[in-house]
Amino acid sequence: MKVTETPIQVRYQETDQMGVVYHANYLVWFEIGRTAFIEALGFQYHEIESQGIVSPVVDADIHFAKPIRYGEEVRVKTWIKDYDGLRVTYGYAILNEQDEATVTGSTKHVIVKKANFRPVSIRRAYPDWHHAYVQAMEADV
Repeated sequence: MKVTETPIQVRYQETDQMGVVYHANYLVWFEIGRTAFIEALGFQYHEIESQGIVSPVVDADIHFAKPIRYGEEVRVKTWIKDYDGLRVTYGYAILNEQDEATVTGSTKHVIVKKANFRPVSIRRAYPDWHHAYVQAMEADV
């Protein structure tokens, strides 16, 4: 399967009173990784949106194993965990400088028409995007 890695420099404003990254920021990092993954497939999210299509999160799952602190450099690994032509689930692992998975998780998405939030079949409406997802899941990388 295709996996991208996106570097993140932990910023002070992302930490809480305990000096560790505030839990909600990991979802932001997942989005950064997901956007980089989509770009690595050859698509630009803003171009997709310009066609009146958005991709809301319909489910999110996150597991915390180790804290990350201000000043650390981490990487977001992103891949497609599941895809059925309509829904796509991205998998994530936040790796610290020791290459340890500190946070793991997934987000499930559908694409919908922005005007009415009705689901759109990626397989039918965007065959190039569908093909890229299928290839990413089958890739020997």
